[in-house]
Amino acid sequence: MKKRVSEKRRETSETKIALDLDLDGGGKADVKTGVGFLDHLFTALARHARFDLKLTCEGDTQVDDHHTAEDCAIVLGQALDEALGERRGIARFGWAYAPMDEALARASVDLSGRPFSVASIRLAGDRIGELATENVEHVINSLAEASRAAIHVDVLRGSNDHHRAEAAFKALALALRQAVAQDGSADVPSTKGAL
Repeated sequence: MKKRVSEKRRETSETKIALDLDLDGGGKADVKTGVGFLDHLFTALARHARFDLKLTCEGDTQVDDHHTAEDCAIVLGQALDEALGERRGIARFGWAYAPMDEALARASVDLSGRPFSVASIRLAGDRIGELATENVEHVINSLAEASRAAIHVDVLRGSNDHHRAEAAFKALALALRQAVAQDGSADVPSTKGAL
């Protein structure tokens, strides 16, 4: 069986990123982006999707956290796309609910090769730790675009921003875990014959 892994490096005037991804790992994460809550979200994503993820980023956080959050999501999406290859023999679709205390999130994923995202997390504050709350949805949107996936994430209830954001990423992780699962076939899961 072909290993579903990817190693990505990206260096711009705003960020320097190194990322290693294994879709068939055990959920081990070593994430150091320089933005604590972003590390927390990516670690939760890897853990619950059962991806092994190593991610380091040196970003221009003296400006703000936007470039770090966006570029890390782009590189993770590109790695996911590369690790999936032709997307043969995968479930393709995944969906999940994840509660975290009072918060409840729902995520649906289609690894269709057609990028689209809807993220409705509706966070009340400006920041969670060092992460601007507007970047939580932006990370999901950037991940969908770069991975060529349709991703829908909705937080249905919850009063705590930390819980709402973390529940969203856990639901997304569970949906991705389903969608990347191998079904034993060699077929591309599409009536078109290609994704």
